[in-house]
Amino acid sequence: MKMSKMYLPTLKEVPQEAQIKSHKLLLRAGMIRALGNGLFVYLPLGLLVFRKIERIIREEMNNIGCLEFKPSVVVPGALWQESGRWDAMGPELLRFKNRLNQDMVLSPTAEEVFTSLLRFEASSYKNYPILTYQINTKFRDEIRPRYGLMRAREFTMKDAYSFHIDETSLDETYNQFVKAYQNIFSRVGLKTIEVKADSGAMGGKDSQEFMVESEIGDDTLLLCSSCGYSANEEKAACFEEKVGMALTELPKIEEVSTPDVKTIEALSNFLKCSPKSCIKAVVYHVESSSITKSNTIFLCIRGDLEVNEAKLKSFLKATDIHLEDEEVILKKIGCQIGFLGPVGLNKEVPIFCDESVMNMQDAVTGALKKDTHLLHVFPSRDFKADFVGDFRIVKEGDSCPSCHHPLYSKKGNELGHVFKLGDKYSQSMDMSCLDSNGRKIYPLMGCYGIGLDRLMAAVAEQYSDDDGLKWPTSIAPYMAVIVPVKYEGKMKEEADSLYDELRQKGVEVLLDDRNERVGVKFKDMDLIGIPIRLVISEKTLPNIEIKYRESGKIEVISRENVINAVISMTGKLRIK
Repeated sequence: MKMSKMYLPTLKEVPQEAQIKSHKLLLRAGMIRALGNGLFVYLPLGLLVFRKIERIIREEMNNIGCLEFKPSVVVPGALWQESGRWDAMGPELLRFKNRLNQDMVLSPTAEEVFTSLLRFEASSYKNYPILTYQINTKFRDEIRPRYGLMRAREFTMKDAYSFHIDETSLDETYNQFVKAYQNIFSRVGLKTIEVKADSGAMGGKDSQEFMVESEIGDDTLLLCSSCGYSANEEKAACFEEKVGMALTELPKIEEVSTPDVKTIEALSNFLKCSPKSCIKAVVYHVESSSITKSNTIFLCIRGDLEVNEAKLKSFLKATDIHLEDEEVILKKIGCQIGFLGPVGLNKEVPIFCDESVMNMQDAVTGALKKDTHLLHVFPSRDFKADFVGDFRIVKEGDSCPSCHHPLYSKKGNELGHVFKLGDKYSQSMDMSCLDSNGRKIYPLMGCYGIGLDRLMAAVAEQYSDDDGLKWPTSIAPYMAVIVPVKYEGKMKEEADSLYDELRQKGVEVLLDDRNERVGVKFKDMDLIGIPIRLVISEKTLPNIEIKYRESGKIEVISRENVINAVISMTGKLRIK
């Protein structure tokens, strides 16, 4: 391609709306433009990079026997109502009605689509396993789209879905996808951190994210430098210490007056005790839980800890949870916030206890009476937990659940996510088949996603400097650019000859034939991140100057060795 025919509107100034490096550079380099809030257009050069990422993903999916489909982006709302996610997805799910007044969805994910597609055509165990994928447009009505391609409303994802008749088959395929993802990220030049994650609205049990470290990351990762444990904050666990000494004789519960002492901090100051010896009570409203029929639950956690609502929601298998209204608390529990406690609680309200509470001895908690707390509370003696689980937020410095070494934290962005969904969708959407014994079973599903736009932005974040982008050779829009100091005379002849020869050898090459100052050409080529720059000048002819964008190395080599030098760089990739 010649620059005289290329649409490349580079910018000297940083656009005001851009906050992070990748957004700034992709706009300045003429690779994308904003059409609206969270909506972007790929310009020709940016689309070349995008297509190469797409090709790498497609190759790795095909390599493990995954079959590509092309579903519609607009999906009948009835499928989402059938799966139970019509309400669970909340306002991010863009719903509308067609002219027949039928509910429709602009697809944010495709579990319902593939389950519906296959449920009537895969009726025997002989049809399984089935591995499917799509690379398609998605839409999520984000309340605050930001950071350019990192969090847009419309984006492109590779979604894969696998269907199996047993856990062994699902496990094997899950591991194949993990390996394929490792290959994808390596090929585009990214070093990822693999962490345990929460399945969220997708459902299922096992879940793993592929993250890149980022100062502007949406996620907090908890990591162990000793044993390699890694998890997203939403999923992270820790070793649970016992609080308080084990006593041979347990003192009786004692009421103590605590006028207007409503917080853990105030309580620990008033009683001169540690927050670790207090039981904090939090009341939640629960929507559509498969664990409890009660819409109100009573959660107990150690006073120095905070509730991880993602863990709680996942444990409850609920569509939504939020703090209960004070009026409801007064009506159902008969006590105002600040003096709540589990001892003597109305049995109609189930008690959920974090594991930290069950490890406490001689605790302090609310007495279910205004201005009153209880001393010498022993969880196993004085109240019964209906459910016990890990509901705490794990923080840096907490002990690793595997080796007890202190955990450290990093910020990260999710690039890929794999799930074992189990039979969540096959059950709810009545997708069944007959096993080898003729029994009806519900196939188990796996789900595997990668965001292409976010992946491109992550590469731009890592492979760049003050002068612009530094695309890895595997996804660069062009492998090389020929820059004649002046596109005239002998320099033009040599540039045209080299351009034709490289193209004949299959090298993707750009020829800067513009009537511009050479300094402008150099700045543009550094900005757009072409890996190799071939400079033709009267001063060096018949030799050619080569500059390698990533390393900044410059060398002058003979004309006959230029082609081999460029070809030898093709496919080379250094992962930082």
